[in-house]
Formats: sequence, structure tokens, C-alpha cells
Amino acid sequence: MNKNTKLLLTALLAMILFSACQQKKGMPSASEHGDTLAAEAPESASEQQSATFSTVTKGRIESEREIPVYSRISEQIVMFAAEKAGQYVKKGQVVVRLSSVAMQEKILHSRAKLEKAEFQYQAILMGQGYKRDHLDEAPDNIKRLARINSGYNETKAELHELEHSLSYCTITAPISGYVSKICNTLYGAAQAGEPLFYIVDMDHLKVCFNVLENELARYENGASLSFTTVSFPTERHQATVSAVSPVIDENGMAYIEATVSPHPHLAPGMTAFITVTAP
Repeated sequence: MNKNTKLLLTALLAMILFSACQQKKGMPSASEHGDTLAAEAPESASEQQSATFSTVTKGRIESEREIPVYSRISEQIVMFAAEKAGQYVKKGQVVVRLSSVAMQEKILHSRAKLEKAEFQYQAILMGQGYKRDHLDEAPDNIKRLARINSGYNETKAELHELEHSLSYCTITAPISGYVSKICNTLYGAAQAGEPLFYIVDMDHLKVCFNVLENELARYENGASLSFTTVSFPTERHQATVSAVSPVIDENGMAYIEATVSPHPHLAPGMTAFITVTAP
């Protein structure tokens, strides 16, 4: 091998070694490449999750209020308009009438007692020297004592109370809504303080549900939700969070209420599937 050949081979070998060193310096190692992917992958997933979040929760539609219709006195029912559950009644509509026979008899008896007390009152004043046609001339303190001693004040108050109680024989609907939970019937005996039936307010509905504690931040007061029902799955309704329970139960759940606009296809007791989408 001559001298020129050796020089050529030496130069070629140097160039190969130099190129290999440069490639080694510029390329990352396999472990470095793997760590980068591992770090970048969760970051990408986190960014995608924070961009949009949607979840579906099962709940129940309820009425804001269900008002019981009471009787203030114990009497027989002679008219009962709440014939069946689901019947619509308007506020102020007469829904129950009670027998007023016994009350009328009490009023007549009380009026007779008042006439007797008034005669006693006049007799006391005349016994003190005042003439029958001039009893009003007696001093006020004398007339007051005469009314007390004759029982006039007490009897008059009793008559006034009975006449007022007569109005209790007519019962009107306190709100507009639908009849539910009928507890009595026509010609039944109404008992004071016991409900005759209930009225469900259909103009003020809410959807109630529970969420996990770690999802509570998405359900602040005023947050907008949407939901569907089993009966009408293609209809989507809107709701606004109106109440959030400050207490977390033993299962780590929080109770939420959201107000709902009235709709003919919404009724208390329906199952609702609530969807919340948050950025």
C-alpha cells in the first residue's frame, strides 16, 4: 500500500468518526424521548378536559309548594269540589262547603242572650236614677260598669265570633293548581286542622338532584342547566340553580335545586336527566 492510499484512508476514517459524533450530539437519547412524551401526553389531555366538561345527572321534578286545604271548624261536608286528583282549581274558587245549621242555631241563641244582657244593662242604669229615654246621659264610667255587670260586653263578643265563624263554612282554594292527595269526601266529617286535600302549584316547579362533592363547584347559584325527561326525551328544558345545600351527606353528595319554567309536559314526580356543560 503506497503512501497516498494510506493518507486517503486516514482522511476517510476521520470524516466518518466526525459525522458519527455530530449525530450523537444532535439526537436525544431513547430515555429522553420517552420522558418528553410522558410529560406531554398528560398535559395535552388536561388541556382537552379543561376546554369543555359535560356530565349527566339523574334528578326529580318537584313543585315549589304543595298547599293543604284545611277546615277551621268541625262540621259535615255538604259540597266537595275536589272530586278527583289532577283536577284544576283556581285561586279563590269555592271548593268546599260545610253545614251551617249548627252554627246558625248558635248565632240565634247568642242573639237572644245579647238581648237579655242589653235589658240587664238598661235596668242597672235605671236603678241608678237614669230614665229609660235618657240612658245616654249617664257618665261613661257608669255605663262601662253597667255593661260589665250585665254581661253585655261578653255576650256581644261571643255573637261577633260566631258570625265570623260562619264564614268558615265556605272554603276557597288558596292558590291555583291541581288537586292531589284527597283526604275526605262529600258528606264526610271535616275536622278542624286536618287537611281535606292538597293543591299542587304547577306554576312554580324545580328539579332536584345530588352531585358528588368534587363536582360542587360547577353548580353555583345562577348556573344554567338543561334537562330531559323520560316521558318526552326529545324535549330539552332549561333550569337555573337556585339552592345549594351547605351540608355534604355521609355519601359525599350535595343536594341541588334548580328552578324550572312551567311547561305542559312537566309535572312533579317526573324523572329528569340533568346536563351541565362547563368551560
